[in-house]
Amino acid sequence: MTDIELGTAYTWTGARDLGATRRQIAQDGVRMGRGLYLSSAVEPELTTRCRAWRLVLPGDVAFGLGTAARLYGAPIDEPPTVHVVVPSRRQLPRRAGVTVHERLLAEEDVVVTGGLPLTSGPQTFLDLAARLPPAELVAVGDALLRAGEMDAGSLARRLERADRVRGVVRARECAPRLDGRAASRPESLVRHWLVTSDLPDPQVQVPVCDRWGRAVVHADLGYPEWEVALEYDGRQHAGPGQFGRDVDRYSLMAADGWLVLRFAARHLGGPVVVVERTRRALISRGWRP
Repeated sequence: MTDIELGTAYTWTGARDLGATRRQIAQDGVRMGRGLYLSSAVEPELTTRCRAWRLVLPGDVAFGLGTAARLYGAPIDEPPTVHVVVPSRRQLPRRAGVTVHERLLAEEDVVVTGGLPLTSGPQTFLDLAARLPPAELVAVGDALLRAGEMDAGSLARRLERADRVRGVVRARECAPRLDGRAASRPESLVRHWLVTSDLPDPQVQVPVCDRWGRAVVHADLGYPEWEVALEYDGRQHAGPGQFGRDVDRYSLMAADGWLVLRFAARHLGGPVVVVERTRRALISRGWRP
């Protein structure tokens, strides 16, 4: 707009109060909901849209569930609507584009990150426990730990006061399996499948040492006792630079006696292939059920 600066997001009432005409609002803004507009000059990223919704939502509302998880950088699909959490017995009018959840929250269950009120890492993990399968919940939990949004203590405290909360049983089952050292969702999925199988629990970020005892590489997962390593090769490994480094990496591991199992996206549909190949590798190295 030429003369009136409306900003990134604005309400119909606010724009009209500044002197904008109906036509100017229609030309400049993209309607997000009743009376709420986002400037067409900005990318409608999740953070930007959440900041816009703050203009029309009450001050005690926090972004939660999948929305909070995405804002924390956790590996979860972005929900089609923005999810918000309101205090118990608080009624909000229905708005297209917003899904409202009622929760009994303590002060520590809401944090401000990047200027946005979000449910805390532990609260987000608990809320998603009723919606995600265990392996995906572990992947989200690993990411929250890795990002420093929660730790074992804060999660334990939240789950301790979560009796009869929907999803708490799954959350308590998965909590001991979390590990912030996991570098990606695929690593988390593979580890969860192995931990919940009848195989030994793998170690995370296993150092592979040369003849002088120096750690030359680290395997995503591994069994040092049997010198079996598991690696996930994602798209980032396809570049020429990374491909060359991977050749060195796997050669060094093989030279020091390690058997390396490599997995890719095609193996993430379920646990069968991962578990059975790992079982065969361990048996070939002397492990016995």
